[in-house]
Amino acid sequence: MKLASLKGGRDGQLVVVSRDLTRYTPADPVALTLQAALDDWANAEPKLRAVAEALEHGVAVSERFREREAASPLPRAYQWVDGSAYLNHVELVRQARGAEVPKSFFVDPLMYQGGSDVMVAPRDPVLLGDEAWGIDCEGEIAVIVDDVPMGIDAKSAGSHIKLVMLVNDISLRNLIPAELGKGFGFLQSKPPTAFSPVAVTPDALGEAWREGKLHLPLLTAINGKPFGCPNAGQDMTFDFGQLIAHAAKTRPLSAGTIVGSGTVSNKGPGGTPGRPVSQGGLGYSCIAEIRTVEQIVEGAAKTPFLKFGDVIRIEMKDAGGHSIFGAIENTIQKHAP
Repeated sequence: MKLASLKGGRDGQLVVVSRDLTRYTPADPVALTLQAALDDWANAEPKLRAVAEALEHGVAVSERFREREAASPLPRAYQWVDGSAYLNHVELVRQARGAEVPKSFFVDPLMYQGGSDVMVAPRDPVLLGDEAWGIDCEGEIAVIVDDVPMGIDAKSAGSHIKLVMLVNDISLRNLIPAELGKGFGFLQSKPPTAFSPVAVTPDALGEAWREGKLHLPLLTAINGKPFGCPNAGQDMTFDFGQLIAHAAKTRPLSAGTIVGSGTVSNKGPGGTPGRPVSQGGLGYSCIAEIRTVEQIVEGAAKTPFLKFGDVIRIEMKDAGGHSIFGAIENTIQKHAP
């Protein structure tokens, strides 16, 4: 089943989208918003699935689905926590700023709490004040959960995953070192995040969804040029069950909480740093990684961070080459106060 929120009001209008992403039908007989559906998921899910079946069989009244008309599935969320489950990414990014990776990172996930009151729509611009902030994209996977009790174990936590999405987690790299140097975490260096047009139930992902991971390449392009295609199921040290359990260790998670994987990142052959797509490698899901690899291999970072006017596209396709979640396509734009 695929769900989306059309723009309109702060929380959007919940719709059920066809498997091929071409049509939608309103979900208002069941719930007006995705958050309302998540609040009563046990009752809402079977009814939404019935609507989805009617849509697929041409029984439901439908309209053409246009990704540019979609907000993020949750235009605002009660909570957005983002992990860093791909330790290859952690190692490279920390190396770039001269920081070591503590041994605890290999057994205890990294996670921060991001701003969730404003989410960027998948085809809307990302508004930022200064190119000198070091603007970077981060391609990720995220899940939406229903109510998760405090202290849950990782195996049980996986059963609370109700929907899966793609993420463009914008980072302002040049603001991060000083901010983290204060010892209190991200704030200004993490502006609003964008999510895919459509959120998908795990069962709709078929064999690609297993062991709490999504085993498909995540495709990132910058200004129309392929930038990365790492497999999201590989080199993921912590699965989503472990990430959810980590977040819920000392507090319950409310229905509608979004949990992110962190930047998808694969190692190169033999554990070496991954190679750029232009050199036959799987590339990267963020610019910070290629800059670090350039430092290691060539002695200096050469790839610039994003500039105003640059376009980031993030998408995932099934084995037949069909888009699963629709595409995130954000243009970096100058914010005019």
